[in-house]
Amino acid sequence: MLKKKSNERGFTLLEIMVVVVILSILALYVGPKIIGRPQEARINAARMQIQSLSTALKLYKLDNGAYPSTEQGLDALVQPPDVGQLAKTWRKGGYLEKTKVPKDPWGYDYIYLCPGVNNQDEFDLMSYGPDGQPGGEEENADINNWEME
Repeated sequence: MLKKKSNERGFTLLEIMVVVVILSILALYVGPKIIGRPQEARINAARMQIQSLSTALKLYKLDNGAYPSTEQGLDALVQPPDVGQLAKTWRKGGYLEKTKVPKDPWGYDYIYLCPGVNNQDEFDLMSYGPDGQPGGEEENADINNWEME
């Protein structure tokens, strides 16, 4: 009852092999460029987290009239502060998607100062980078909110 059309056909073994060879060549060229840069990926992840935390801090200020103090720290983004100037209208559920402040990609806490030393009217937010120590050059350089565009 069911008739097959004579013009239907699948891929030939040769066509499949050509595609596999092309994908292999691409993997050999692109793979090392992507895999060889894990440190650069972590640095970019830290920059994105700092920008995200900065946005959350600005929302906190809009709701409460001021940024959390250094003493209150970034924890004020996930739970109402119980020291210093208390939050007037702290947002139920907090200002971050998760219920805890993320660590930087190397497992260290972000450094938060308010008022900031470099951003005196606002706050300083930084990661000390892979070495976990202030300062450093190139891959060990600090990642700071005041140096971002």
